[in-house]
Amino acid sequence: MNPGTSIETLIKAEAQRLGFDACGFAAAEVVDDDAVQRYSEWISSGEHSCMAWAERHDDIRRDPHLLLPGARSVICLAMNYYPNRFQPADAPRFAYYAYGRDYHEVLRDRGRLLAQFILEKTGCASRVCVDSAPMRERYWAQKSGIGFVGLNNMIILPGKGSFFVLCEVITELELTPDAPCTETCGECHACERHCPGQALHDGMVDTRKCLSCQTIENRDERLPEWIEQCIGNHVYGCDECQLCCPHNRHATGNHVPEFQPSDEFLQLDAQAILDMTQEQFSRIFSHSAVKRVKLAGLKRNMRAVKARIS
Repeated sequence: MNPGTSIETLIKAEAQRLGFDACGFAAAEVVDDDAVQRYSEWISSGEHSCMAWAERHDDIRRDPHLLLPGARSVICLAMNYYPNRFQPADAPRFAYYAYGRDYHEVLRDRGRLLAQFILEKTGCASRVCVDSAPMRERYWAQKSGIGFVGLNNMIILPGKGSFFVLCEVITELELTPDAPCTETCGECHACERHCPGQALHDGMVDTRKCLSCQTIENRDERLPEWIEQCIGNHVYGCDECQLCCPHNRHATGNHVPEFQPSDEFLQLDAQAILDMTQEQFSRIFSHSAVKRVKLAGLKRNMRAVKARIS
């Protein structure tokens, strides 16, 4: 790098070296009132349903300074998870983000390396957040210019699509903000039409009707009967609102070693899941996001798929 290279350029170059596909900067400010109001209305409507954690830490979600006192900037990062190898078409389907290692671990590890880079270059402290922290990640991603929130409620990177996971580095370092992304889905609405549970409306998600939320977050012994009617062969999550999205027409496979699926995972069929022992589950899904649903939840979902087929 040239001696006169800006710190913004250095950080973006380092983010790219670490495997991130997008990096943008926003000023660490209190979340806009309209965004706060929209989120509050979603909570009040009860559409967050089994995601009870969404109603906690409301004050922290509004103000990044409560996560890092002295915060000056929010660095938003995105990493592609679109697979290079896929399950057979008739296999019990897992959401693409769950094909490999838990993205929380991968992004947190690499985000910390970027935070260390910033500390070494500037002496400024940073805090790394993935979506398990009370951070409005899609809001900040749009503020930082890396993408916009689609009608499917996913962050969409222009020219790249929505198969990306997000990470934020809140830092004491003052960075020149990037221009917010102003693109929209326009009048497409393909995701709303293709959603199996018709959970999407007005850029919001009714988790009571969302297969992804219900197959992962629902802790009941049996899924609601209506879900069993439209579950298809989804046993963990659902990508339907992304697969139909025109922005994903040219999605390309990721280059992240940790996101690559094992042969054992790709070979799973219905009977293997129904017969799976705890030992097998722990081995196959070691460091996987699938652990969140636990073996009992995965078998519950598989039985719902089998019931639909029968």
